[in-house]
Amino acid sequence: MLSEEETLRCIRAAKAGDAAAKETLLSGNVSLLKSIVRRYLGKGVEFDDLFQLAGIGLLKAVSGFDESFGVRFSTYAVPMIAGEIKRFMRDDGSVKVSRAMKSTAKEMNRYIEDFTAEHGLAPTVADIAAKFGMEESEAVFVLGSSRMPVSIYEQGEYRDEKTQELADKLPSVDNQDDMIEKMQLRTAIEELPERERKIIMLRYFRDMTQSEVAEVIGVSQVQISRIESRVVAEMKRRLG
Repeated sequence: MLSEEETLRCIRAAKAGDAAAKETLLSGNVSLLKSIVRRYLGKGVEFDDLFQLAGIGLLKAVSGFDESFGVRFSTYAVPMIAGEIKRFMRDDGSVKVSRAMKSTAKEMNRYIEDFTAEHGLAPTVADIAAKFGMEESEAVFVLGSSRMPVSIYEQGEYRDEKTQELADKLPSVDNQDDMIEKMQLRTAIEELPERERKIIMLRYFRDMTQSEVAEVIGVSQVQISRIESRVVAEMKRRLG
């Protein structure tokens, strides 16, 4: 991995047209690219193709990155790289964005519009995340599920709107593996049938026993055990 100082130097050179700097950024971020690509293996796209898509996403992140906002490049790049892969797989029919996630993204956009109208400026990522009870990285991802931004520093559509959109307060902690796992887990749970989703939520997010869940659902503990085992096995298979 390149140091942050080396990364910024290469980004500046790459934006000035230095092809060697782009190659340095690609080679210096191989581990980051591979960590993201691993999440999408076994879904009908070869590793080499996924890696190439990840590289395209990285170069788009280089083009859109603005160091004046004070966030680490890797923090900014991860959603862009994952978005490039997911957009390809979604368009190719391999991955579908869940209806629940699309609905949440629509609610977020409505909140942004209402907040901006009331306060005269767009909400920060922290505001959006707090409103919808999720981490800031998840909020960026959910918004991107309906419209993956070219730059998370994109401004509003109106001529007189000069406010920041998504990146003014992104977390700077470099935990892309955890972030990607949470994103994929969230989508997988949202896509479960209602009863199965409720069982998983009660068991793993409310710490209820199988007997307690069985009482809530209205079935036997044995049935809960069978359903849980089947769903967990399927989710492990999907998430690799």
